[in-house]
Amino acid sequence: MIQLMLYSLIITTSIIFLNMIHPLALGLTLLIQTIFVCMLTGLMTKSFWYSYILFLIFLGGMLVLFIYVTSLASNEMFNLSIKLTVFSSFILIFMLILSLIIDKTSSSLFLMNNDMQSIINMNSYFMENSLSLNKLYNFPTNFITILLMNYLLITLIVVVKITKLFKGPIRMMS
Repeated sequence: MIQLMLYSLIITTSIIFLNMIHPLALGLTLLIQTIFVCMLTGLMTKSFWYSYILFLIFLGGMLVLFIYVTSLASNEMFNLSIKLTVFSSFILIFMLILSLIIDKTSSSLFLMNNDMQSIINMNSYFMENSLSLNKLYNFPTNFITILLMNYLLITLIVVVKITKLFKGPIRMMS
């Protein structure tokens, strides 16, 4: 039920994203859609670690994008369109009603009661937790992990060395 609602919210924010004009509104819509996708991946994997890391990476990228956009389009006015608001609320209500109808028909098709559903969820939870991250640091793959750590360290050192400290920012201050 929650997954169907999240699917409908993701589709609604995608449609809203296509109709936005202002860059800051686009960034806010993208951030909201990222939150919905992270919640959905957390519900699918029964562990929210992956979705938490995904959200932090997207948030870091969005901060850089926000700073860039505000420096370029700082004087544009933000107008809220009534037509877009009515259209998005209509689509949201339609998707939520559709997800409720699909949820009712899917539960009646499978004829599962709550006990059977909880047993299936517990089995998938135990199977997922039996796979651990120890394989990442054990013998066959530990060399790849060490290689990636060294690559990131060398990249960090190179980026620090090639930046010119006394040249200043690219944008001229007036």
